[in-house]
Amino acid sequence: MTFSTPDEVYAYLDRYLNFERKVEPTAYRLDRMIALKEFLGRPDESFRVIHVAGSKGKGSTATMIASILQEAGHTVGLYTSPHLLSFTERIAINGVPVDDRTLFASATEISDLMEHKTEADFPGGETPTYFELLTMLGFLCYRRAGCTDAVIEVGLGGRLDSTNVVLPAVCIITPIELEHTDLLGTTIPEIAYEKAGIIKPGVPVFTSATRPEALAVFRARAAELGSPLTVLDEAADITDCSIDKHGTSATVRWRDEAVFGQPLQVRTPMIGSVQARNAALAATVARSLGYDDQTIVRGIAAARLRARFEIIPGDPVVILDGAHTADSVQACADEFARLFPAGGILLFGCAKGKPPRLMAEALRKAFFEVLITRPGTFKESDPAEIEEAFTATGFRTTRNDDTETAVVDALQQASSRAVPLLVTGSFYLCAAAARIVDSRVGQDRH
Repeated sequence: MTFSTPDEVYAYLDRYLNFERKVEPTAYRLDRMIALKEFLGRPDESFRVIHVAGSKGKGSTATMIASILQEAGHTVGLYTSPHLLSFTERIAINGVPVDDRTLFASATEISDLMEHKTEADFPGGETPTYFELLTMLGFLCYRRAGCTDAVIEVGLGGRLDSTNVVLPAVCIITPIELEHTDLLGTTIPEIAYEKAGIIKPGVPVFTSATRPEALAVFRARAAELGSPLTVLDEAADITDCSIDKHGTSATVRWRDEAVFGQPLQVRTPMIGSVQARNAALAATVARSLGYDDQTIVRGIAAARLRARFEIIPGDPVVILDGAHTADSVQACADEFARLFPAGGILLFGCAKGKPPRLMAEALRKAFFEVLITRPGTFKESDPAEIEEAFTATGFRTTRNDDTETAVVDALQQASSRAVPLLVTGSFYLCAAAARIVDSRVGQDRH
């Protein structure tokens, strides 16, 4: 099969079971992916891998590390999820979405293979899922593009995630929250166990997790596998943190300078105290790999990732934040209140199964009214449940279930009041807003 547009590639992959739309516990197993990897010649073994798991901050941390490696002169693949505007964003090479030529040739490798395979050729009599094929597509693209390194972000969990067939040089685990409790467990230790599933025998592990119950799981698993573990808060102090509307600065001071070297001042265009921690983690990993100060500083300064408290100038100013857990929404609300103390308009939508009451409570300190909508059509949502949660928390609520018109209404309200608009609760809602805001910015430039 041949492809002529990225949309055709996506449509082909989407023919297979897509658990990003509706997750089922039985979807998660590695044997199909292992078989697929063997059929296609183990493409992930053609480059060095850094594997990143966690509940929050893993996309930002992965992006910073990839940027540092690129600054060092490597050809770097970066596999992340979800995407904002095009699924090709998930398969980045040297900081940009995969080019069509590489994408189409790699997708053809997959389609040619699958054309000659049936369910019986795969363990359990099941063909690979959408995400398994997408992950393998990323590996094939990186091999075809001659990547020397790839930073691979876990999609969900870790132990049974499709990416967990790689043989990494470094494993990274960012902070742990209660998330996907129907799949990963209902306690922090249970979720930490799933994340710790990426740890491999003898492979160094770095974590910025802070919860003692999560760290206990990581320590036990690392000790069991003989994997050296570095805990950020035990290895470094983050001082002089400064956050403004253009980014975040901090100084990273390592306690063992013989191992990690002298203090380093870092600056990232990503906004928030959590980004200072992500930068410190990225710098610690980079120092352990032997990269110099200039490379690390430049790499972190060049790293950008959309919808992570992304401020888009204009009339109105728009802030996109894909926060979709109670803790990450709380961090988003804190940053908004500090940077925009006069307040603003809130547009909120989240997928079904998320905790809207907890997220409403987190946002109450910065807002007193909210426009509620669906986060697009990709994920199931219950706007009535969300509205009830925000009303019970003391918000004045307005509801518009049509995502596109809700975005337009929110933009108009924010513009008429001369206040900023925060869009949060879901990456999919941020994507819908980004399409409209980006088109307006493009029109203004012409």
